[in-house]
Amino acid sequence: MVCPPQLTGGVHYPRSLDELLVWFPDDVECADYLEWLRWPCGFVCPWCASSGWKTVKGNWACGGCHRRVSLTSGTIFEGTRLPLKTWFATAWHMTHSKTAGMSAKGLKRELELGSYQTAWTMLHKFRSAMVRPGRELLVGDVEVDETLVGGSKAGPPGRGAAGKTLVVVAVETLIPKGFGRARLKVIPDGSGETLTRFVIEAIEPGATVYTDGWRAYRGLTEVGYSHVRFNLSASEEKAHVLLPAVHRVASLFKRSLLNSYQQYPKLHLQSYCDEWVFRFNRRHSRARGMLFFRLLELAVQAKPLPYKDLIHSRRSRRIPPIPPSSDSSPKEIQINVVNRPWRRA
Repeated sequence: MVCPPQLTGGVHYPRSLDELLVWFPDDVECADYLEWLRWPCGFVCPWCASSGWKTVKGNWACGGCHRRVSLTSGTIFEGTRLPLKTWFATAWHMTHSKTAGMSAKGLKRELELGSYQTAWTMLHKFRSAMVRPGRELLVGDVEVDETLVGGSKAGPPGRGAAGKTLVVVAVETLIPKGFGRARLKVIPDGSGETLTRFVIEAIEPGATVYTDGWRAYRGLTEVGYSHVRFNLSASEEKAHVLLPAVHRVASLFKRSLLNSYQQYPKLHLQSYCDEWVFRFNRRHSRARGMLFFRLLELAVQAKPLPYKDLIHSRRSRRIPPIPPSSDSSPKEIQINVVNRPWRRA
């Protein structure tokens, strides 16, 4: 997004739920806000980068390639039959909390949606947009370690535990104290190739990487990193003392999953990792409304995610899902409408 460079609460994004309801009472206001987010300096054709004009039907006509472009085409909202105000309410509920997420059952109950599948699909589409393209790599002193997600399982402890998912964690450490940004990624194994690839993708070359004595990390110096290893078996200190950042972040992440979903998700765990990192890295934002703004800003840039690409199995269930019995949008609220402060800015 090129303009505006400086964001102001109450002008570019709503500062509270009440203000959200006043700003976006219907799809007309929501569509104008999405249009401003997607093309803040005027329409630009996604195919040829030419300018154009708006048609009578509300779509855009490109003056270069003569294509017709709708507001939601090429975004996560493409093909939706839900009101845009329902999407806006979902985005707000996903970002209003600093750490805890929103479950599909909770969203269905909160917005009085017609089906669980509707809430689940909207949440996952927003999660797919939470990784900003070209985001900056972690810098400075960075701790890296793996954690197992899946609760108590039978079998040997540690990396060899069966029935759990391996997640690698990287966290910036600040001087004199405190944590910076974090990265979480689901990995198939703890091999040197897998862990080195993660470090290259997440951490700026030249940074100092702190790890335990796991042999898979031994090749980090060869790819341009300063590597500090802690031999936990030979040390009298506990792992969480030598590597406090990754252990604190891993604990917060797993506790957040249990608080929000009452269990550890077995499918789409990477999506839940991305959602948690999105909120954690923005925990110092001056207003929760700015997270709402950032999520919608990313949503109009992300690629469409059809429902068929979300589900892992198309086998029929013993008890088929109950279709919506009514409109899936929230109930209408009679409120006063303001005159689009984001446009006046």
